[in-house]
Amino acid sequence: MEYLPNGYTLTTGSGAFPLSTDSMLLSHFVQLGKAANVLDLGAGCGTLGILLCARDEFCRVTGVELSQQAHLAAEENIQRNHLQDRMVSICADLRDVSLPMGAFSVCVSNPPYFSGGPASKENPLARREDTCSPAQLFSAASKALKYGGDFFLVHKPERLAELIACGAKENLEAKRLRLVRHKEGGSINLILLQFRKGGKPGLIIEEEYLHHSDGTPSAYYKEIYHLP
Repeated sequence: MEYLPNGYTLTTGSGAFPLSTDSMLLSHFVQLGKAANVLDLGAGCGTLGILLCARDEFCRVTGVELSQQAHLAAEENIQRNHLQDRMVSICADLRDVSLPMGAFSVCVSNPPYFSGGPASKENPLARREDTCSPAQLFSAASKALKYGGDFFLVHKPERLAELIACGAKENLEAKRLRLVRHKEGGSINLILLQFRKGGKPGLIIEEEYLHHSDGTPSAYYKEIYHLP
């Protein structure tokens, strides 16, 4: 059992990933407008949705998850946290799920990082792109977002150019990029990206690190994990 801010809890169950730094970083990076209607693509056991609901009592989250086991874990988390009126999990393939077009103000995703194919079979399915390539992910996000809506995701830095290109093809303009290092002065380990549907060119670049060079947590880390 993971204990989240404001009294919320999370269990992952089999077939879903445990609470990760990636999810904590992304949930902190997401900007929620008033009464945001959020779509979580590849929602797993509902981690991002619950983190966002813990942040904002007025947001609503729809999660789309391919794995039946992860979907069932999400439903359990929704019920245990009494979020039935604010969260729903749909067990479906994001490539062909039927969702109302342009209905969401925010889309989020912690997608697979590794390309598909035989060499990737050692990685769990949720970490592989066999069923969710970047092009397919951006296509789903663009269809679901209203004009002016935002798509937030976390990924590996070596995929940056590809991600921006995929967004451009789907009328999703990269607006904000946060470079995250595990340690001060170290290499960039993760990137956080915000795209806007129909947005004008103009990219803001930010940099953060999680630990000082001596290994102690940074102010950014403490803010993300709600530490004093």
